[in-house]
Amino acid sequence: MRILVTGATGYVGSRLVTALLADQHQVIAASRDPERLQQFGWFNQVVPVQLDASDPASTRDAFAAAADAVGGPVDVVYYLVHAIGQRDFREADNAAAAIVATAAGDAGVRRIVYLGGFVPNDKTLSEHLASRAEVAQALSVVGGPELVWLGAAIIIGAGSTSFEMLRYVADRFPVIPTPPRLDNPIDPISIRDVLHYLVAAADPAQVPAGAYDIHGPDTTSYRGLLKTYARVAGKRQVIIRVPGFHTAVTARVLAYTLPVPFGLAGDLVDSLDHPMVASVSGLHDLVPDPPGGLLGAREAMALALAGRSNRPRPVNALADPHDLADTDPEWAGGDARRVRRFARSLGGGGRTRLHALVALTLKALWV
Repeated sequence: MRILVTGATGYVGSRLVTALLADQHQVIAASRDPERLQQFGWFNQVVPVQLDASDPASTRDAFAAAADAVGGPVDVVYYLVHAIGQRDFREADNAAAAIVATAAGDAGVRRIVYLGGFVPNDKTLSEHLASRAEVAQALSVVGGPELVWLGAAIIIGAGSTSFEMLRYVADRFPVIPTPPRLDNPIDPISIRDVLHYLVAAADPAQVPAGAYDIHGPDTTSYRGLLKTYARVAGKRQVIIRVPGFHTAVTARVLAYTLPVPFGLAGDLVDSLDHPMVASVSGLHDLVPDPPGGLLGAREAMALALAGRSNRPRPVNALADPHDLADTDPEWAGGDARRVRRFARSLGGGGRTRLHALVALTLKALWV
């Protein structure tokens, strides 16, 4: 099929392009900055287009350019755009979704596949979770493309913002005071299984239009994920449940002490006030499990940590999608990788001593 991927330069988007190419689809990779697409190993296998989802003219031009390049209208659009972490991201995300859905309908697109989040049955939702539901509604244009909405909670894989935050918390804090809300249940999913469901969702013969929550075989909690990470990474960890310690305080502390962008960390942690378990299921009955079955949290974390001593590779050359790609955020990969990269940038002798000095400095300052 002719498939356009918005957010192609992001964590999920860049790996999805790789998976779609492996499935022999024609892929149009969209980005606000087309030059950035050249950094990805699959660049010569895709049709690059400039698409600014906040600009109706840019979006219409992108669909026209894509149709000209691949010899016909786009069949499926993957919507992976979000502005979380930025000021007023909720309004920006809603407006961008409506613009893309309208332009896609005018261009003859048949289906939009949207990767969003779970929407708990709570009266009051965090800004992040409320925005995910509103984006799905904005993508549902009357007379426009049909929508497949896949909801996911924490995605496990090196480079995933959720996993990297968990990695930094577990690596940097041998004693972790946690609010009671971190015992809320969570259904995590591995990046390999996310890609498995995303690719399947392009096929209307396999996945009818509708909303589906995707998840792995485990139901755990954020506290449980921290303990699992500690076991997999071989770390000693003390996690203390502190009554009266609010999640909002945790969000602010982590936003200041982790290398993840400030607003992004705070917005994501705020969502932990809610249970994050699948409520709209049924996809398991439509899409067979990948070979070997769905991955549990422990197996996914082991894969994410397996390549931590190696230099990142191009995203289309990864031995496993859980590995870190050279186009993933600079802050991804943990402190040990950040120290090694900094030491390599200085070069020359004394690298071992410098490595140790920088490691101690990073640990002390939490930069």
